[in-house]
Amino acid sequence: MTNEKEGDYCTVCGGIKPEAIKIKSVLVDGKATGINQLDFIVAGVRDLHLADDAAIRAELLRRAGEFNYIPTKKKEAYADALLQEYKEVTR
Repeated sequence: MTNEKEGDYCTVCGGIKPEAIKIKSVLVDGKATGINQLDFIVAGVRDLHLADDAAIRAELLRRAGEFNYIPTKKKEAYADALLQEYKEVTR
C-alpha cells in the first residue's frame, strides 16, 4: 500500500491545478489586484469586435467574474481597471 496522492491539487482554491491559474495584476482603486485569466478574458472580448466602451466594459466584467471574486461594492472600480488594461493591450 502506498501513501501517494492521485494528483497535485491546490487545497486552497478548491482543487484547481496550480498551472491552470494565470494571474496578472491590474490597479483597482490604486491597489495591485490579481486577475486570473486576464489575457484570456481580454482576447475573448477583443474577438467580439465590440464598438463602444460601455459594451466592452460590461463584457470584461462579466467574463472576469467567471474566474474571479469581484466584490459588489468594487464592480465599477474593477470595470474601470479592466477597460484600461484592455485598451493598453489592444492598442
